[in-house]
Amino acid sequence: MKDPRLNKLAKLLLSHSLKLGEKEKVIIHAVPSSKPLVKEILKEAYAVGAIPFLYWNEEETNRIIMEQAPDEQFRLTDKWELEQFKDTDALLVIRGEDNDAELGSVPSDQFVKRGKLMKASDDYLYENLKWVLFEYPTPGAAQKAKMNFDQFYDYVLDVSTVDYDAMHQAQQPLKDLMERTDRVRIVGPGTDIAFSIKDIPAVICAGTHNVPDGEVYTAPVKDSVNGTITYNTPSPYQGVVHHNVSLTFKDGKIVEAVSDYTDKLNEVLDTDEGARHIGEFALGLNPVIKEPMGNILFDEKISGSLHFTPGDSYDETENGNSSSVHWDMVLIQRPEYGGGEVYFDNVLIRKDGLFVLEELKGLNP
Repeated sequence: MKDPRLNKLAKLLLSHSLKLGEKEKVIIHAVPSSKPLVKEILKEAYAVGAIPFLYWNEEETNRIIMEQAPDEQFRLTDKWELEQFKDTDALLVIRGEDNDAELGSVPSDQFVKRGKLMKASDDYLYENLKWVLFEYPTPGAAQKAKMNFDQFYDYVLDVSTVDYDAMHQAQQPLKDLMERTDRVRIVGPGTDIAFSIKDIPAVICAGTHNVPDGEVYTAPVKDSVNGTITYNTPSPYQGVVHHNVSLTFKDGKIVEAVSDYTDKLNEVLDTDEGARHIGEFALGLNPVIKEPMGNILFDEKISGSLHFTPGDSYDETENGNSSSVHWDMVLIQRPEYGGGEVYFDNVLIRKDGLFVLEELKGLNP
């Protein structure tokens, strides 16, 4: 029996996220397990007069390519994708994780080369195309979330189809406040860190590029970060899941980094000069995402959380930091996770995951 929620989700991705119109071309990259949703997306695309192009992606074969691809293959892929992107209007990516360790055997230098040699197509995509990323529920992801598959399937559809128009409206006061703020201080167990966000824009995220969604992000002034932050959620990167990551900063640079895989953590942070500086600071705001599952598309939106991201800054919130790394790491500040406070210009704005300023209380669950 067809699940009517998939049609609702397909319409949301095409109309709210991509705002796809007649004769617009959309490339769909999807995992095979997402076929029920892809069928609805194709029907909806044709219904609005768009032209969809479908490409299937699969974890195990992608891993072999990532492990063994020579430089020339990355260069050619960059060239071909760039030409394809120049002749399209939108990109819809549907991921679905079956095994979070699948890419763990890929040498780290392959990830670095991929980032450097495919930069032209990536830059063109982000600067010129409408795009959105969705994570389809899989048994592997359900296991990480400690749910049975039916529970997880329902959960993903629930958190993905919240009222994004209302979310956007509720986020506006936080965006405005961020853009008036100079100094930020974050305090919690193992955490006391301060930095400036002066004159850097803040961006509302309400279902336009990620589904599920729910955050407002900016970036710190590059050399302003001092102190220590200790994250309390799993931090996956390049097939390795780190726990208890703690980063210490001096004048914007990470000078000490530890986790349960300290060597691998520092290997990533030594990728290039920008990997030891911060490219993003954001507050997580999705009211129905509560617990971490080791999937950053969900975890960075957890209600009462924040993420503080080593690596590249976004064009919309450019702070001068450039890197092939962009590693979102999440700290939850609700009481059951140890609590914590966020201060803007010495004023408490959020305590134990709940906003205390009147104009921000609409963001509380």
